[in-house]
Amino acid sequence: LSPRPGDSYGVLPRPCRALVLLNPRSGAGRALEDFQAVVQPMLAEADIATTVFITERPHHAHEKVRDEDLSQWDTLVVMAGDGLLYEVVNGLMERPDWEDTMKKPLCILPGGSGNALAASINHYAGNDHVAKKKLLTNCAFILCKGLHTQMDLVSLSTASGKRLFSFLSFGWGFISDVDIDSEKYRRLGNARFTLGTLQCLAKLRVYQGRLSYLPAVPEQGTPPAPRDAHAPVTNGQAGRVLPPAGTEAAGALPADSLLVPLCQPVPAHWTVVPEEEFVSVYAIYQSHLGTNMLMAPAARLHDGCIHLFYLKAGISRVALLKLFLAMARGTHLDLNCPHLRYVPVRAFRLEPRAAAGIMTVDGEALACEPVQG
Repeated sequence: LSPRPGDSYGVLPRPCRALVLLNPRSGAGRALEDFQAVVQPMLAEADIATTVFITERPHHAHEKVRDEDLSQWDTLVVMAGDGLLYEVVNGLMERPDWEDTMKKPLCILPGGSGNALAASINHYAGNDHVAKKKLLTNCAFILCKGLHTQMDLVSLSTASGKRLFSFLSFGWGFISDVDIDSEKYRRLGNARFTLGTLQCLAKLRVYQGRLSYLPAVPEQGTPPAPRDAHAPVTNGQAGRVLPPAGTEAAGALPADSLLVPLCQPVPAHWTVVPEEEFVSVYAIYQSHLGTNMLMAPAARLHDGCIHLFYLKAGISRVALLKLFLAMARGTHLDLNCPHLRYVPVRAFRLEPRAAAGIMTVDGEALACEPVQG
């Protein structure tokens, strides 16, 4: 990464020991081959010793990082799609020593079909837009340089009591449908999303529910946020929210200090979206939704922001297709589409009226239910 003013960077030690978690079936099934051909020679040159752990089943990486003594490695490297990093993050957050373990640098090497975080990091580093082996080479070079910095995580809570940690996105409706429906074309690599988009356009659905959010910047006409004991206190670390002193046991997960329980109405200073019919609701915290989808050009690794997009019902298939084509260049907001709304938020809540449609977190499917983050 190229340091920007105000960013603080750490540097990996030399020599460096890396645990590489690799899914041989991700993307077009070439991750192991590409790792051996492209990445391993670069790491050897940079004095990075690797232990390669090949996953054999879903949740294998989750269990490995949750249960293993990780002290023998300086960094954890994920060579796969975004789904494997999601497993790793949530496995780390289940450890009793999560607070220390989460300080261990994580690295993503693109081996999947979407590779959204890898594309985002390549973008933040000021590199030209690239894909496939060029993107892999750029990300491997960032690992070789050893610079690391902080990244936001979003805490999600569901009505059924799940607590999930997400580094990329939460979605419901059209975009999530494309993601999950196109799984069957995984062998096509990134082209699977184009095919999935066309299929979902043909059967365009509308989803009913209530969307509420806490704007990052107060909107006109909303009451100011109350200054009370529950207001978040930050310690200067990239907007990390700390609970009121003395309220958390050692090893307990961080408190969701901006949220009230899902069974209660949202606070009065939140915005409730007047429309209740959507084509898609998507909350993203990185710049890219996929290698060729620059969805949130303003996003940064630790801007303390959730970039919330929602598409209101009534949009035509042609207008929706135009938005998706413009998203490749990050110019979709310039179209001033009346059905598309974008707002940077600090927290959000989505309450579907019925359990209809697929919800996704970091590209992985979730049951459709009320959720907040």
